[in-house]
Amino acid sequence: MSSIPHVARALQHVLSEIPEQLARESAFCRRRSKLTAAVVVQALVLGWLAHPAGSLQRLSRRAATAGVAISPQGLAQRFTPAAAELLRQVWAAAVTEAIVATSPPAAGLLARFPAVVVIDSTTVALPDALAETPEGWTGCGGRAVTGTRAALKLTVRLDLAGGALAVAADAGRTQDKATTLQHAPLPPGALRVADLGFWSLTVLGRTAEEGAFFLSRLHLRTAVFHDAGPSAGERIALETWLVGQTRRRLSVPVRLGMAAQLPARLLAVRVPTRVAEDRRSAIRAEARRKGAAPSPRRLALAAWTLLVTNAPPARLGIADALVLARACWQIELLFKLWKSHGHLDAWRTADPVRIRCELYAKLTALVIQHWALLVGGWDRPERSLTQMAEVVRDHAVAVLAALPTRARLVAALTGLCRDLASGCRVGHRRRAPSLFQLLADPACGGLA
Repeated sequence: MSSIPHVARALQHVLSEIPEQLARESAFCRRRSKLTAAVVVQALVLGWLAHPAGSLQRLSRRAATAGVAISPQGLAQRFTPAAAELLRQVWAAAVTEAIVATSPPAAGLLARFPAVVVIDSTTVALPDALAETPEGWTGCGGRAVTGTRAALKLTVRLDLAGGALAVAADAGRTQDKATTLQHAPLPPGALRVADLGFWSLTVLGRTAEEGAFFLSRLHLRTAVFHDAGPSAGERIALETWLVGQTRRRLSVPVRLGMAAQLPARLLAVRVPTRVAEDRRSAIRAEARRKGAAPSPRRLALAAWTLLVTNAPPARLGIADALVLARACWQIELLFKLWKSHGHLDAWRTADPVRIRCELYAKLTALVIQHWALLVGGWDRPERSLTQMAEVVRDHAVAVLAALPTRARLVAALTGLCRDLASGCRVGHRRRAPSLFQLLADPACGGLA
């Protein structure tokens, strides 16, 4: 389990020791100066953590907090390719730090698995000029389309129980199933929850071989076969088979894939008529945008929620699976926190090099923000990430000032955690229960 001293050591390592080590190995510092690599990294990372839309004037004040006076113009001159590479490596060091919650949830659905890992991705649109960066951040629009040549895809794996965070950066045009985190191993007994963008029978099969479990929506193009009873081995035509079912929820042993024949359970839940009609409206709208006719099969299956898992019924019932399938939205909330509140996709310049510096500094800041959330209240299931992030921003300058001295840094982090424990919660809702209520009692959300 992580602790405040553990986070203090990690902060000093990432923001002080690593920059100085890298500066000696790179061209960032060509001559001796009070404005060291560590000061620049600390001013940018913690400066943008405190004020995500901060100007050069504000950042120069953060350099003064770190002990070096510099003008905004002088700071602007430090945004060089060497600085961008330095900040990239600092971010890479930050994401390798093993920080987890001080006390993972001890009850509810999350307690049934050593880890409940959700995986998803988000795209940050970039100016076209960044398509030629060393990272190769190519977008999806091609060279003839302005504003779509460059993009960054961030893939995140988040353990809802312990809070462990893994982040990978790829070119915007990279498919979800081709990202590096798609193939990262899981601990035995863990549950992997991913959306259809990550669907791969090969990956799901490997997950089962590792002794872990998977939960996913069913990809409708996947062949499904009965795996028990008199119909064992027969392919299931879902759109006609489900019409003949009298029960509103089903759990059926199946095999997935023509060649893979992956053993799993098909969980089928009939949704209310209103929900089914909303889904069909969305399917028709998508077909109109593409200039195609809506698929009759998709329209028929819109009446059902279809999930597949290899977890046994005693470990994961139908209601449990519906709740944990919803948990993928926790990463969407994290992305919203990073973009809307952390301004990850906004900058005050058109200079490609400076944008690279700002991206890596903000990515590092958001990783550090997550560390604070883990030790300051991740164990409270009713936590509000938005409110907690506001508290972290309020304390970022104090953490920066205390960074050189371990004892002062521990004291600053202790004060931060004390404020995080005061409030920062979402309330109970009788209608549309929050996720923490569903995790404690899956039945309170119904089976829609």
